[in-house]
Amino acid sequence: MADKTGDTNVYGKHGGFEKLLSYKVAELLHDITVRFTKRYIEVGSRTRDQMDQAARSGSRNIAEGSMFSATSKKLEMNLTNVARASLVELKKDYAAFLRQNRLTQWPIQDPVRQELIDKRFKTADEVARWGADVHGRAPERSHAEIAGNIGHVYCMVAVGLLDRQLVTLARQFEENGGFSERLYKARTQSRDQKPTKPEPPEEPTA
Repeated sequence: MADKTGDTNVYGKHGGFEKLLSYKVAELLHDITVRFTKRYIEVGSRTRDQMDQAARSGSRNIAEGSMFSATSKKLEMNLTNVARASLVELKKDYAAFLRQNRLTQWPIQDPVRQELIDKRFKTADEVARWGADVHGRAPERSHAEIAGNIGHVYCMVAVGLLDRQLVTLARQFEENGGFSERLYKARTQSRDQKPTKPEPPEEPTA
């Protein structure tokens, strides 16, 4: 639920990040990545730390940006862009895992890839069960290939959602301005609405 702080003409709506599809996908991707790195990436390696941190940065910066929306649309856009950049880096790490282990990266036209997107899973457990089912149906797809591609696909989905979100935020900023513009407008309206003081009557002349 979006929060409201004081005069909504000045602050506007903010928060409510839990309802953002970009946040939901990024949070799911974070959970998936933690499981992936525990199973496939060496403990204590720089790659493991980078992947875990990038996944966490994605969801956390979306949430932070949403909370700052009340007072700084620019900061909201900046943090959303940081989230996007983090997930782009994470996508590269998943692609590198597939490439370096000579595993197939699923092309866009792969029906299994599209099936994953269409399922719209909400939890990492659901994704894990689906991955096991895919391996059962197609044993030539190894568990590592499936796991790496799941992460890569969710990165692409999250980045695409953030691209659309950034376009929307930029349009809102252009149309409504930021906090400073709204504050100036509210002050101006308040001043204009104040009743003017009547002039004192003239004193009679002698």
